[in-house]
Amino acid sequence: MSEGQLAKRLDVPRTRIERLTKQTTSLTVDTALRLSRFFGTTPEYWLNMQSSYDLANANVDVSAIKPLEMV
Repeated sequence: MSEGQLAKRLDVPRTRIERLTKQTTSLTVDTALRLSRFFGTTPEYWLNMQSSYDLANANVDVSAIKPLEMV
């Protein structure tokens, strides 16, 4: 299935699917809902995949943050 065909089936702009496949945009809740309906999955499946990708690619230095001390 082409990006254009998927976009048509999901009723979204073709550019949205193109940007997702090229990893130039993040998955939105709206798109997750549409993908879950189309593929018979859950929106959480798609959003968890996006979160995992975001965490794996995060370049944040948190070494200066001191953990909260529990009293």
